[in-house]
Amino acid sequence: MNRRAFVFASIAASAGISPARAQADVQVIYIGGQDCPPCQRWRSTYHARWLASAEFQKVAWFEIEPIRLREAYEERHWPRGLRPVLAQVPRKSGTPRFLIVKDSEIVFNEIGVGKWETMMATLKRLMG
Repeated sequence: MNRRAFVFASIAASAGISPARAQADVQVIYIGGQDCPPCQRWRSTYHARWLASAEFQKVAWFEIEPIRLREAYEERHWPRGLRPVLAQVPRKSGTPRFLIVKDSEIVFNEIGVGKWETMMATLKRLMG
């Protein structure tokens, strides 16, 4: 593997995506905080199943999860490529938040563990 490919793979892996999925048409973004009890509940209930799902394999997945929940919407915690998405978020508070982005536009934006199933249904509809 050449140096450039290794660097890209390292960056993609740290962002929670594989290089093959980095160019996916649909992005799914999870916004949480490590000190957020509802976020911890989402992680323990849904995260492993999500990572093993067929839908996960077809999207670019990003996790924005700083140590402190109150920092989740600070630009410094968002990859540069996702900052235009952050700018579209109307109210920058509340977690866990789930976003679906298609063609650079937010098409799903919901907050709360209970919205995960709704997000999955929306994602399945979008993907065909």
